[in-house]
Amino acid sequence: MEKRRDVFQAIADPTRRGIIDLLCRQSLNLNSIVDHFDSSRPTISEHIKILEECGLVFVVKQGRERICEARLKGLEDVTGWVEQARKYWSSTLDSMENYLTTIQKNKDHDEPERAKRSNKRK
Repeated sequence: MEKRRDVFQAIADPTRRGIIDLLCRQSLNLNSIVDHFDSSRPTISEHIKILEECGLVFVVKQGRERICEARLKGLEDVTGWVEQARKYWSSTLDSMENYLTTIQKNKDHDEPERAKRSNKRK
């Protein structure tokens, strides 16, 4: 099946994240998944379809049952993106911390000089 949606669209919805969480623990048929949510069967089917299009869920037909299984390899895109963002923000925040520390040291160093000049004026 061709992937029309990306993983980020899929995990943006809390119901789909809940479905992924359920399927991480065990494979379930569609009715068992529906039992965990306050949504109709067609609504859950649409969520499953989106997850399947993204490669996060694999659906196996066994007779009349549709068994859903998690395929978490698709989350590697998310993991990679989050790791890049984490590195960027860690570096940015570290730079800011160093800058603020430098400013504070300069301020602490300049305080006694300012106090001396202030006292001389009096």
